[in-house]
Amino acid sequence: KARAVPRCRCSMEGIKVNALMLRAADYGENDKILTLLTAELGKISAGIKGVKKAGAKLKFAAQPFCFAEYILSKRGERYTVTNASETESFYDIRTDINKFYAASAVCEAANSLTYGGIDDTPVFTLAVQALSNICNGAEDAALIKFLLSALSAAGYTGGLDNCTECGSPLISADKMRFDMNAGSFTCWDCGTGAGTSGVTYNVLRKCAGKSYSAQFFTAAGEKRALRLLREFLTFKTDAHCNSLTEYIRLL
Repeated sequence: KARAVPRCRCSMEGIKVNALMLRAADYGENDKILTLLTAELGKISAGIKGVKKAGAKLKFAAQPFCFAEYILSKRGERYTVTNASETESFYDIRTDINKFYAASAVCEAANSLTYGGIDDTPVFTLAVQALSNICNGAEDAALIKFLLSALSAAGYTGGLDNCTECGSPLISADKMRFDMNAGSFTCWDCGTGAGTSGVTYNVLRKCAGKSYSAQFFTAAGEKRALRLLREFLTFKTDAHCNSLTEYIRLL
């Protein structure tokens, strides 16, 4: 259900929003069209002029992972970035290829899970926190945690607690099923979904901050968990998970 969008701040300068830059597309010789996920307006597109020129003042505002206060003008239904003040660039992400693709996967997923005209504040908050976690720690666990939380915030998952058919605990099960429609796990004999392992399930529980069985937890499990989340995200949103696919390949 759509939620009311928080009010943005307006001033003589224009409309002020806190935004994460998700995607930039070239437009004309020197301009770009940005996809911004904002705390105040949800997801919007905004033009930004001259940023492809050498030494452009607002070049940073069109860079990947830029988190900033953007000042926008509006004409009809079209937004234009007139100024910006950087809050965080997450620069260290760009120095590590694994972190770069994990962070790109966060932005890719956030773009797929949000829609213009509604309140996407939960996904916005989760994405900013995920980029901070990727920048400062282990990117694999941070990415899994974000995908789980963002899918849940978008209303797609049914949780990680017990079989959704019979209620039996799954934490010590060697194999189980995952229902793509419901976004939930079942016992092997209860459901009809795709087969998955206790390793995948317990990695997801650990990254979600839940108790897990060390017996079924392995370092290679992150790769399995990410593959499942990629398939689920694609199933629910028709997303092209190019960055997530490349990150999985790098693991």
